[in-house]
Amino acid sequence: MQERQIYGTDKISQSTIMLPRMKKAITENPKKLSNLIDLVNLPSTLRDFLGQSQISRLGCFMRVWSYIKANNLQDRNNKNVVNCDDKLRSILLGKPRVELAELPTLIKLHFPKEPK
Repeated sequence: MQERQIYGTDKISQSTIMLPRMKKAITENPKKLSNLIDLVNLPSTLRDFLGQSQISRLGCFMRVWSYIKANNLQDRNNKNVVNCDDKLRSILLGKPRVELAELPTLIKLHFPKEPK
């Protein structure tokens, strides 16, 4: 019996596999979801970058990612690295290069912590 490819040309996509995990995480801790999708008043650096005064953390990440893709800021040799221009550097602690894995953490620093 042949094994089915998960991400290849088969009809199963990564989002189909991740969906049950996401549903489980949301039902077990709905506050995590609200931290991602609740609108937050932005600090001035993010407000200048995004051009709006309120956005969710998830929305902010998506807008930053769109900016990176639109301006071809990913390193050509290593797609896991972003070469920051001046505008992006202003919200990412002045770093000239950022790993994709640390991007959500750097964006999260701009959002206020929720009281427990």
